[in-house]
Amino acid sequence: MALNRKIAYINLTTGDIDIKPIPIEIRKKFLGGRGLDAYLLYNNTPKGCDPVGPENALIVSGGILTATCASATARTHIMAKSPLTGLLGSANMGGFFAPEMAWAGFHHLVIKGKAENPVFIYIHNGEIEIRDARDVWGLTVTDAQWKIRDILGDQEVKSMVCGPAGEKLVAWANVMTGIKNSGGRTGMGCVMGSKNLKAIACRGTMDIKIAHPEDALEFNKRFINQITSAKVSQTQGTLGTPFIWGATNSWGGIRCRNFQYNQCEYADDIEPERIDEICEETTGKYHMTGCFGCQVHCRAKYKIPEGPYAGKYDEGPEYTSQGAFGGETDTPRALTVLVGNHLVDQYGMDNLDTGSIISWAMELYEKGILTKKETDGLDLSWGNDEAVIEMIHRIANRTGWLGDTLAKGGIPASKIIGKDSFQYLIQVKGMSNLHSDERATPALALNVAMSSRGSDHLRSRPAIDLYHLPQDVLRRIYSNPVPYDGPLSSEHTEYIGKPWQVFWQENCYMAVDCLGICKYHTTFLGATLPNFEDWPKVLFYNTGIEMTPRDIWDVAERCNNIERLFNIREGLTKDDPEKGDVLNHRYHDEPTRRGAPDVVGLVIEKDKFLEMRAEIYRHKGWDEDGIPTAETLKRLSIENEPSHIL
Repeated sequence: MALNRKIAYINLTTGDIDIKPIPIEIRKKFLGGRGLDAYLLYNNTPKGCDPVGPENALIVSGGILTATCASATARTHIMAKSPLTGLLGSANMGGFFAPEMAWAGFHHLVIKGKAENPVFIYIHNGEIEIRDARDVWGLTVTDAQWKIRDILGDQEVKSMVCGPAGEKLVAWANVMTGIKNSGGRTGMGCVMGSKNLKAIACRGTMDIKIAHPEDALEFNKRFINQITSAKVSQTQGTLGTPFIWGATNSWGGIRCRNFQYNQCEYADDIEPERIDEICEETTGKYHMTGCFGCQVHCRAKYKIPEGPYAGKYDEGPEYTSQGAFGGETDTPRALTVLVGNHLVDQYGMDNLDTGSIISWAMELYEKGILTKKETDGLDLSWGNDEAVIEMIHRIANRTGWLGDTLAKGGIPASKIIGKDSFQYLIQVKGMSNLHSDERATPALALNVAMSSRGSDHLRSRPAIDLYHLPQDVLRRIYSNPVPYDGPLSSEHTEYIGKPWQVFWQENCYMAVDCLGICKYHTTFLGATLPNFEDWPKVLFYNTGIEMTPRDIWDVAERCNNIERLFNIREGLTKDDPEKGDVLNHRYHDEPTRRGAPDVVGLVIEKDKFLEMRAEIYRHKGWDEDGIPTAETLKRLSIENEPSHIL
């Protein structure tokens, strides 16, 4: 059964491997995926450990529904202490790796230590080996995966790897699988590199017994119809995630020139229709593809059409690359976006942190804080496409003073650069913001400030707040499975009711991360997509575990509190500008300058923001300092953590 998938503890220093079952009581408390990973991190990583030291546990998992009859359960989760932030490190990616790991017999890996020489872990039908990877070290993301297939003599092997950026300990290096599936944010590829771990390769042919197969298949048909009939899914299946860029930029909700503007002008060349046109021209009519078990197919295939990288194949770009290499740096050219996307995929680097830190450096250059002396003669003026591409290379390879400095991460770099450079760094808890501008959207601003892994759009963002849904629709969504009779507002610029929406979305996203389902298949961008009332049936039919919607809510809340406990243990305090639940001062001090009439001239009002933060603390059962109360921990049965049961 799906519940028979094991956990393996792997010590790269000693070579010891210990394989254990996952107790059912642990499953019922944490389910799997990110939630169980949070428990494992809190129980297996010592307080204050060096993120790039051997004691930091690297945890890899699939959700409890991974590789079952449930739709879109392809997500792989990776967790460790972050070398970028010093707090929770967490990444989630699609593709085909987690299902392969499940067919090979495992749902969770806990990896400690450091190999003497580069290695990769090979998992095959219940067996685990640590193999020499010196011939793979130094290869790009895709070349490393193809090389491992050749070494193992099996072209069906699925691998997750760190690229050259991870080997060089770039603080926000990604874990990658396939062409572009990115375990982005917080530097999990850097943790792999620090352990001399180039890759984890899986090949599995073990059956997974479904508890109630006919019911599981029948229910999944309904699940698929619900997902594919949603307009947002149909749009994604046609244009991919770039459609989000088109909507947000035209309205005035993106960052341009770091944080100076909230709209990128003259950006027709990176509008979704133009990106789609290039993808079809270079790869053919059927240029959309997807992950295991997904019917939406939200990402495009493309070849770079011209220039030094002409003919290079890649997938995407996601709307995050449009912002990172188009909007933030004010280089709204398709070629720059496509090349930038390709380079970070091959180096294994987070596109959001890369684009954000380059745009930060450009603003510092504009203000004279950085000069050509620090840039080794490179002109970092806004709109310089060549400089954007050059800085990607320099950061990934840690070449030149500036490339090496930025590769350490924004906060360490600001301390090296000095001269008030920190004031211009748009980050939360040490992680750079994505390319959105939340000054017109208090709910989204609160989401950014409260995210457990740093500035984030995938932890608690109530994106449907932008849809102006009627209050009765909002009430129906946000009162399930826990009743809520407080205020709600259909107006995205309002502050009232937003803390509950952010709290609800936080538990929704944790739940799907525990189950292993893609966020695009829940209430993220689509108000009619599945959520808590649907998950008990899909869980029961596939695994046999009986839970109510409220039970799954409690699991999510429990796991979110474990993440909070970890962060507090590692130094989070609520008002710390480097590790707190706060926004950069520019959110409060500098009004928006472009966009629609309901956007221009807005800031996040500091007093109202603090009121929202205090309210969400109360919803979470935390005290006024943002610390879970003893009553909350007892209610969630985590008062004795770390318990070291597993």
